[in-house]
Amino acid sequence: MAEAPPRPDDERTRSVVRAVLPFVVSIALVAFVLYRIDFRAFQQHLARVSAPSFLAFAAVFVVSLCAADSLATVLVYRRSVAPIRFRDFFILRGASYLPSLVNHHVGQAFITVALSRIHGVPLARVAGATLLVYASWMGSILGLACVAIVLAQKPLVWLAVPLGAGLLYLALLAIRPARLASIRLLAPLFEAGVRGHLWALAARLPHLVVLFLGTWIPFWFFGVRIPPASAFVFLPVLMVAVTLPLTPQGFGTRDVLAATLLEPFAVFPTQSERLAAIAASTTAWGVAITLIEIVFALVLMRFQTPMPASSTPPGSQAVIDTNR
Repeated sequence: MAEAPPRPDDERTRSVVRAVLPFVVSIALVAFVLYRIDFRAFQQHLARVSAPSFLAFAAVFVVSLCAADSLATVLVYRRSVAPIRFRDFFILRGASYLPSLVNHHVGQAFITVALSRIHGVPLARVAGATLLVYASWMGSILGLACVAIVLAQKPLVWLAVPLGAGLLYLALLAIRPARLASIRLLAPLFEAGVRGHLWALAARLPHLVVLFLGTWIPFWFFGVRIPPASAFVFLPVLMVAVTLPLTPQGFGTRDVLAATLLEPFAVFPTQSERLAAIAASTTAWGVAITLIEIVFALVLMRFQTPMPASSTPPGSQAVIDTNR
């Protein structure tokens, strides 16, 4: 017996639940973190930090991150989608910070759809280029994992995990299975090949450096002194976790992980004070960059001008020239 089609009310309810659930999870995680700390110590940590200095650092971080991310990303899209100018993409990337407030991947989807419409390139083609952007990011994280293993003086056999994952992916690109290479969504990945991926990875390094420093330095404002070796071990976990589609802007996710991983590095005598310092850092940083990103995105949208149409006819497929 055929099932009855879902009613509009049921679909609407599911949509509301999906939209609200990340915020509920975020509030619950933040409440859990705050419940465990000495709230008076939390207030004292916040009062001890110079707000102008902290906000100035956050503003420099947001602008630098947008510039470094735009540089690495526009080079990928320029080779696989259309001849996009850095200035135009910088504005688009900054404007995407508004939808990114919901989730990082919503911002990436915003960019993908916008580039497809502006340049008349099939959405699947642009989405494939976005996958190449993701691949360069994941390659950077695997590289950080290798550095962390060496600095933490772990058995070198552990390098087999990140190196093995990266080499398997590159081998797949080199083999170019016909069934996969013929899929339009995956075409930009195979067109880039091994050389194109390594080139995209190299272009991603300045963005990785800015993001790493922007994750590390805010803790020092609050007396959480993470040494370099430990930073390479633990901070990439935070960098990846805040991009997962679990909570808006990583609120709650960032706080719980930081409290779990970084407590030994807070220079305070009691556990409640140490947790309060970490919570003050993650909360203040999350609020600061969120507010600055909103203002930054709104300002850039005032300067946004239509990007020139690509010379590539609609529906055609640009090919990455990895020899350029």
